[in-house]
Amino acid sequence: MARPRRIVLVRHGESEGNADDSVYEREPDHALRLTENGLRQARAAGGPLRELFGREQVSVYVSPYRRTHETFRALDLDPDLVRVREEPRLREQDWGNWQDREDVRLQKAYRDAYGHFFYRFAQGESGADVYDRVGAFLESLFRSFEDPDHPPNVLLVTHGLTMRLFCMRWFHWSVAEFESLVNPGNAETRALILGEDGRYTLDRPFEQWCDPETHWRHRIES
Repeated sequence: MARPRRIVLVRHGESEGNADDSVYEREPDHALRLTENGLRQARAAGGPLRELFGREQVSVYVSPYRRTHETFRALDLDPDLVRVREEPRLREQDWGNWQDREDVRLQKAYRDAYGHFFYRFAQGESGADVYDRVGAFLESLFRSFEDPDHPPNVLLVTHGLTMRLFCMRWFHWSVAEFESLVNPGNAETRALILGEDGRYTLDRPFEQWCDPETHWRHRIES
């Protein structure tokens, strides 16, 4: 089995929806583009990634959303070194179809109170649903490692919540640990690095907004 030395996750750059949430009333979520600022963020993220990968091959999986494809292109990786596949299981948490801005804001407030893992958007997904499809993707990813010629690098171009849930599934974090973490910023990366002991570790942690056990105990008792 040829396990990669690095599995790098990158969130898309700033999208039209990040800049103006009223756009969800007019455009499908999957069709939203990067803003000019988002393109700059993605280009800036490309330099460190090109330096990290060097002349090594990279197996790339990209969420099918327009903003993730645009982010990948803006990274400007050497096309001779990458093998790119679109991976629908790495898509954003589904919120339903066209959205009313005030309704979405209300649902997000409900989600904050209820919990990001279990709260289900009307006509959409819960974080738990995303966790399940990320788990299915991981099974496919592990099978790809059986190829003795598998590249030493994997790159996932995806979304903030999906990144957290990928790491939750990989590292077997509890729901309380997941709930205590903040999504990475636009075009931020996290890398799983293979150590000499055969285990992967994160190159840097996610920002934590609360103590997981204290927060979870408060939810149970309240």
